[in-house]
Amino acid sequence: MITKHHKVKSRQAYACDHCGKHVYPMAETIFEKSTTPLKLWFYAIFLISSTRCGISAKQLQRELGVTYKTAWRMFHSIRSLLQEDYNPMSGEVEIDETYIGSRKPGKRGRGAGGKTTVFGIAQRKGNITALITPDIKSSTLYPVIKKYVLPDSMIYTDEFQAYNSLRKHGYNHKRVHHASKVFVQGNAHTNTIEGFWSVLKRGINGVYHAVSQKHLQDYINEYSFRYNHRADEKPMFKTVLEKI
Repeated sequence: MITKHHKVKSRQAYACDHCGKHVYPMAETIFEKSTTPLKLWFYAIFLISSTRCGISAKQLQRELGVTYKTAWRMFHSIRSLLQEDYNPMSGEVEIDETYIGSRKPGKRGRGAGGKTTVFGIAQRKGNITALITPDIKSSTLYPVIKKYVLPDSMIYTDEFQAYNSLRKHGYNHKRVHHASKVFVQGNAHTNTIEGFWSVLKRGINGVYHAVSQKHLQDYINEYSFRYNHRADEKPMFKTVLEKI
């Protein structure tokens, strides 16, 4: 039954004219318990979603005219909407790992030199999934691969030894030997995932300058979201609003 409601004074609620029950439209959303006007929330969402490489909380503060604390809270609340789970990938898939963080150089397979390890899976002409992992051991990577890539898929990698057992796990596997300066061999290459790493690192270094390990996954989710919705016909602003 549809009934009329009236606004409750001093509360973010509406009361039913028939039974008096309160309805809280912003409950369980990023707007819950926020005193910031919705107009500024929607403007913040527009700014974050309409920029190609992202926008910093400091820039958001200047654009909205709010305190940095408020801008930072809005910034991370909106970013929390951008985490997505996709169906397992199939067909042609590229996997690779990278390191994000301090300037201390790391050696592959011997720790990341103080940096945070990020493992990525990219379906060619499809979506990308990127996750922080504690290390790049086979015992860590294969459960992630099995979760996000269907058996019998063709997986392209570089020469990293952790990928040696992909065929034993039910995958087709081709690789390129980057150490020998071979980056493309027929259909075998990892250019898709490496292109994403470049966009991610340029964004973090150029827009945010420094990201703590605590919040790094949220930033990775943001750039994954942008990549995965890059070809959508509808504006990304609308896509983010639908996530609310």
